[in-house]
Amino acid sequence: MHRMTNNEDLERAAELVAEKWRTILDSEANLINPAMPRAAYADQRLRELFPIVSHGALYFSRCIRSPWTRDVGALFRRGGGGFMVIRQSDGTVLGEPDTVEQAVALIVANLPEGCGPAIDGSVHDL
Repeated sequence: MHRMTNNEDLERAAELVAEKWRTILDSEANLINPAMPRAAYADQRLRELFPIVSHGALYFSRCIRSPWTRDVGALFRRGGGGFMVIRQSDGTVLGEPDTVEQAVALIVANLPEGCGPAIDGSVHDL
């Protein structure tokens, strides 16, 4: 098990998070609505988390290695318009806002206690 012990670990994790964000922000629009990662990236706290795109949804992890955390709200588009924010760890629907900015604010408002930058490790290292 890898425990973060020094600034090098923190810097490495931050570099990997930044690289993943660049990949997602530069990705094709058919993978995810570009407004979703752009709005999330605009928030400093979410920008420090590891972003994951799957089936058009945007997930955030507090660690950069699998298995990832599932306790941060994930952002989904609703079929009829608007968005849905779901915390995957317990299946809680945190809200169904109309705008992506409202959805991002909802995710930030429901971050787990003590949530900081993503660590270089998995959920088992937190």
